[in-house]
Amino acid sequence: MSLSDLPTLMAAQGFTEREEPISLFEEWLKDAGKSEPNDPNAVALATVDEEGLPNVRMVLLKAVDGRGFVFYTNYESQKGHELLSARKAALCFHWKSLRRQVRVRGPVETVSDAEADAYFASRPRDSRIGAWASQQSRPLKGRFELEGQVALYGARYAIGEVPRPPYWSGFRLLPTSIEFWHDRPFRLHDRVVFRRETPQGGWNKTRLYP
Repeated sequence: MSLSDLPTLMAAQGFTEREEPISLFEEWLKDAGKSEPNDPNAVALATVDEEGLPNVRMVLLKAVDGRGFVFYTNYESQKGHELLSARKAALCFHWKSLRRQVRVRGPVETVSDAEADAYFASRPRDSRIGAWASQQSRPLKGRFELEGQVALYGARYAIGEVPRPPYWSGFRLLPTSIEFWHDRPFRLHDRVVFRRETPQGGWNKTRLYP
């Protein structure tokens, strides 16, 4: 392949001309579900601490719709504190098998108790026990201490349902920017970004140099 072949190739594999990003993201996520060996919903979550120093870690996306991107965590964890303080975040999805990337930025809000309760109830029982046992992001003397907490809460909730801890819930990132990146030959990648002034506004689309 040479540079002279590129216009034909890009026309054949051209980036969508869709004017709205959420349905496109859902389509890409569905594609990733067929090709990624593990956790196609894994995403890097970036936050900032009180000094403005960034932190990034992997989380799992649990829902997406026109309102935003939802994930769950312990509100007393480092990311929980940072999200509740700054009320803004960024996400980066990378699907190596598809050579695609999506970047999302915007303010965050907490999900409703009803949403958090419904998702928590859908988790495996051991995961619900683990949410009680783990003092996420805080010092741990050793693995035995964690196993002891698991045993303690396993006994406490041996019968009946495991309730959702009051400090465990979810966040919804309300996107004001969503950028789609698709690998192309010779590093002449496709990049399209959708932006809006507020989470309730209409989208404007811009194609970017790679």
